[in-house]
Amino acid sequence: MTPVAKLIEIVGSSDKSWENAAQIALTEPTKTIHGITGIELTDMTARVDPNPGKIAECHSTVKIAFGVEHS
Repeated sequence: MTPVAKLIEIVGSSDKSWENAAQIALTEPTKTIHGITGIELTDMTARVDPNPGKIAECHSTVKIAFGVEHS
């Protein structure tokens, strides 16, 4: 494990659940960031459809930690 880590904050969105939104927030960065070691769920919010008064979209904000690579 590298002695230095970087944190980024990302918001994932899902029409299914906050857990799914968090997974999406993790899955997208894994396409370009290597060595992700953990996430911290920092916030959960939602967009509400006012007509039926139901949650239309869940948003999960996560901090993603990964090691800084040395060359």
